[in-house]
Amino acid sequence: MAEAEELKLFRTWSSRYALRAVLALKIKGVDYQTVFEDLKNKSASLLQYNPIHKKVPVLLHNGQPICESLVILEYIDGVWKQPPLLPEHPYDRAMARFWAKFGDEKVMPSLRSVFLSQGEVQEEAVGSWMENLKLLEELLEGKKFFGGERIGYLDIALGWMANLISIYEEIIEMKLVDAEKFPLLSAWMRNLSDDPVIRECWPPRHKMVEKYVAVREAQLSST
Repeated sequence: MAEAEELKLFRTWSSRYALRAVLALKIKGVDYQTVFEDLKNKSASLLQYNPIHKKVPVLLHNGQPICESLVILEYIDGVWKQPPLLPEHPYDRAMARFWAKFGDEKVMPSLRSVFLSQGEVQEEAVGSWMENLKLLEELLEGKKFFGGERIGYLDIALGWMANLISIYEEIIEMKLVDAEKFPLLSAWMRNLSDDPVIRECWPPRHKMVEKYVAVREAQLSST
């Protein structure tokens, strides 16, 4: 990277959204500076660079801020071409974007509903979660990764699953992705987690467990 080029990533240590930018930059082999934020005491820089949403991640490239994790992913792929993350064909690109949005709007909320509930409410939430997993399982038919034989845009967009699901399983003592019911999805999570580049980017597991135990307890105590 040219010496004159400035690249900073504003993030928190645990953000699943910021993790997308971390993974993409790591895969591309791009050097950058990390700026850790405390979302309870946001820096003036974060508020300046993301005045609309006031949240992480924010990628600052030569003084120009890029916000929203999926937008950042596409920006990274557009600036640093190799290896490519998005598919080459326009239709395949559109489908990758569609399923990434599905992950944010359907998969993530359904998992959160399971994790932050109990009893009958949790049982109902599990039904929605399983329906979403079926769709992802079908999408993986004949492929090692959602991107094919190598990690791509959609793998990064859904990569939080490979990290967070086992943490949730440990906390609520429930199998959320059964290898017999979802063999392709289970294999995908293993393949992604076993990738040496990806593995070194995961946040510390013990801290994640500690954090989400507190999140769940706070939610259940308020309902």
